[in-house]
Amino acid sequence: MPNLLLWIVGSTTLVSLLSLIGITTLLIKDQFLKQILLVLVGFSAGALMGGAFLHLLPEALGHSPSIHIFSYLLVGFVIFFLLERFLHWRHCHQRECNVHTFTYMNLVGDGIHNFIDGLVIAASFVFSIQIGITTTFAVIAHEIPQELGDFGVLVYGGFAKFKALFYNLLSALTAIFGALLGFFLFPLIDNLASFLVPFAAGGFIYIAGSDLIPELHKEANLKRSILSFIFFLVGILFMLGVRLAFVG
Repeated sequence: MPNLLLWIVGSTTLVSLLSLIGITTLLIKDQFLKQILLVLVGFSAGALMGGAFLHLLPEALGHSPSIHIFSYLLVGFVIFFLLERFLHWRHCHQRECNVHTFTYMNLVGDGIHNFIDGLVIAASFVFSIQIGITTTFAVIAHEIPQELGDFGVLVYGGFAKFKALFYNLLSALTAIFGALLGFFLFPLIDNLASFLVPFAAGGFIYIAGSDLIPELHKEANLKRSILSFIFFLVGILFMLGVRLAFVG
């Protein structure tokens, strides 16, 4: 049990520290950053899809009836839709994004999202170390372009760069609180982990399908569009490779 808690806290701490990746934008030209982000968005979308369909759902189907699993998946999909809609928050992968009108609302929405990430990572490790590591990989793949975008949003909204980093880090640390809460709740609430794993799959599918893949379709340049699609496939193959490495 202590080793499991160490895995959970270590993974969510790593995910939280990704919020500091925004500091790299101080060293990268905006045009080059946009090109990198498109590639990262493609890889992220593939990793999320691969994580959902190659890891989370197969694992969940081994523990509960399929009707329950796909019902929980739909709940996750709908909850992520509502979270995005009613908090006026969506993933933005450019340095300046007019969608983010209220920077503090963005921080609140991001904090809630990170808290759920922490719960999901904890639930995945309760299932197995393999699923926990896989879920962490999928979250990291998604967090890198998201955190770069969120940092740009805060700066665009008027925050000084180091203040933006600080507040982004505070928002990211909610993942650790979510993980700790989940770890101590799972023994008290039956089948909570069995619910959260397909719930996470629904969230991953929503994020990839609703937020990330549409960004790839906006690219008009054929060469960059093909490159982003290649990295989308790389993200899926990466998750397949992780599964083969663990399961064989």
